[in-house]
Amino acid sequence: MGLPALEFSDCCLDSPHFRETLKSHEAELDKTNKFIKELIKDGKSLISALKNLSSAKRKFADSLNEFKFQCIGDAETDDEMCIARSLQEFATVLRNLEDERSRMIENASDVLITPLEKFRKEQIGAAREAKKKYDKETEKYCSILEKHLNLSSKKKESQLQEADSQVDLVRQHFYEVSLEYVFKVQEVQERKMFEFVEPILAFLQGLFTFYHHGYELAKDFGDFKTQLTISIQNTRNRFEGTRSEVESLMKKMKENPLEHKTISPYTMEGYLYVQEKRHFGTSWVKHYCTYQRDSKQITMVPFDQKSGGKGGEDESITLKSCTRRKTDSIEKRFCFDVEAVDRPGVITMQALSEEDRRLWMEAMDGREPVYNSNKDSQNEGTAQLDSIGFSIIRKCIHAVETRGINEQGLYRIVGVNSRVQKLLSVLMDPKAASEIETDICAEWEIKTVTSALKTYLRMLPGPLMMYQFQRSFIKAAKLENQETRVSEIHSLVHRLPEKNRQMLQLLMNHLANVANNHKQNLMTVANLGVVFGPTLLRPQEETVAAIMDIKFQNIVIEILIENHEKIFNTVPDVPLTHAQLHLSRKKSSDSKPPSCSERPLTLFHALPSTEKQEQRNSIINSSLESVSSSANSILNSSSSLQPNMNSSDPNLDVVKPTRPNSLTPFRKAKALYACKAEHDSELSFTAGTIFDNVHPSQEPGWLEGTLNGKTGLIPENYVEFL
Repeated sequence: MGLPALEFSDCCLDSPHFRETLKSHEAELDKTNKFIKELIKDGKSLISALKNLSSAKRKFADSLNEFKFQCIGDAETDDEMCIARSLQEFATVLRNLEDERSRMIENASDVLITPLEKFRKEQIGAAREAKKKYDKETEKYCSILEKHLNLSSKKKESQLQEADSQVDLVRQHFYEVSLEYVFKVQEVQERKMFEFVEPILAFLQGLFTFYHHGYELAKDFGDFKTQLTISIQNTRNRFEGTRSEVESLMKKMKENPLEHKTISPYTMEGYLYVQEKRHFGTSWVKHYCTYQRDSKQITMVPFDQKSGGKGGEDESITLKSCTRRKTDSIEKRFCFDVEAVDRPGVITMQALSEEDRRLWMEAMDGREPVYNSNKDSQNEGTAQLDSIGFSIIRKCIHAVETRGINEQGLYRIVGVNSRVQKLLSVLMDPKAASEIETDICAEWEIKTVTSALKTYLRMLPGPLMMYQFQRSFIKAAKLENQETRVSEIHSLVHRLPEKNRQMLQLLMNHLANVANNHKQNLMTVANLGVVFGPTLLRPQEETVAAIMDIKFQNIVIEILIENHEKIFNTVPDVPLTHAQLHLSRKKSSDSKPPSCSERPLTLFHALPSTEKQEQRNSIINSSLESVSSSANSILNSSSSLQPNMNSSDPNLDVVKPTRPNSLTPFRKAKALYACKAEHDSELSFTAGTIFDNVHPSQEPGWLEGTLNGKTGLIPENYVEFL
């Protein structure tokens, strides 16, 4: 496992977990700094000491071999793995050269020592300065906050308001310094992947020039050197894209941090001061508290950022009631009382502000009013995968392939935004769509056409490869075996809706044609992956961790381009009877993939089972008929995904779980497989379970039934009607 990603949203929360994560990044930077200093020292020794050349080279090689890269994220790309093992490759080369001593190394200082020293001083040194500033602001903020919270509520209102304003300014400054420090740490961690290894590669190249007897070794090293150079360049390119994305996210967090908070498993969490009675009186101890409304569990962790550690043992209590503390009953401000089921007495807590107290009271169902702060941040685009959409993409592709397939920087160079929007408005106008000629006229520049194509894909309500499959595609790209990657992506592509798959096929065929002309347009498969990865596989939630996965999005696109004929023109190698089907049940609260999302489509039996045909009702209300017909259309579309299910073996028949038609009343059904519910609206059951009152639900791919008096949802491909 690599280093965990530092989320900007955690800067505002400043939790103990965030501090521990930050410490691990700081330790890695210190480790890197020490290693670079040692590496520079060894390099100078190698240059100056010809008599001890052999021992110096071996020590240098040993240093390289011992150092291990720590990448951000839970997996590495092929390029990162290539870079990570490069130091071991360098060490092997140096050991082989030990018996082939030759001339003095020239210009080693310029190609090795200077760049490493520059990286250490400018990058790691800047990170250290940022840490000093961050520690100073932490001390200042915590001190002012404690002083502010100790103000008596009996002071004049004007004095209290002035004090509140001062604390808000200090808090905002501390938050900005925290964001900048996290950004710098993240930047240095990424930069070292290429600015650290590249000087060593240049140094080795210089050595080969002066070693006559090392010619054959240098020749053998050539393939890896080429691969490493490409990996470094690819990593650099991804870094540039990632850095701009992270910087953009940091700016959004600065402008409006509340709209970019990370989704927390807790109803409420943050710092509170808890009143504790001591022999000499009472004291207020700072705790990091979390609360879950479902279980009514409050967890209190004594923690002080200034000391950097816990001040005692964790404590968990079950909430009984929460009451706002009147101002005239206590000298402290922002206080409220909590009563616990499993602890006697009243616990008095102090929030950090009036707004903070209101949020805690709201979470604990206290007497404060409840405000609904949830916002729907999803903006649907105007573009659709309809006939007009396919027509627009085909026209853009035709214009590119007939007029600009050899233009350098194709799809990387963007057009003028006003021209792009004008072209899109013409192409998307339904009235003009039937009148416009088949070809986009030559007055539109190729960069305008390519930008219009990319913009239209970004305007779709969701990414072309769909939010619910985004994590699956990323997971497939992280697999170690290349054949397994291709096979898994092949299978995932065939789970996409028909229109999405057709559009993706149209686009990949075109990009393969563009890549075939890379000698002229300079757009290799890797470059096209960088351009189209974030567009076709954009994540639903914008976080630093999601930005770190952009490199794997690019790999998915590269695989699609390189294997487009196999992926789109053949069915997956694994039969769909053993494949897993994602049921897309969209809930009102979110648009994530549904639970029980991986289902077998059919079941093979030696003999087909007989089914009882029930009588149809003569009168069925229109709502049930509408829902059932909609469900049947979903079933028909899913069955169309199995083109090769007709077996030539007469002993094998395909038996599909039956479901009621639009006129079937409530019926009993039997479970073919076991299923564990992942949402409150679903039922858990084992194979053989009998359900009552089974009928179509309004959720596509799901039925509704009753089990032991409880009504809930059942995957329709999991049951057989009796």
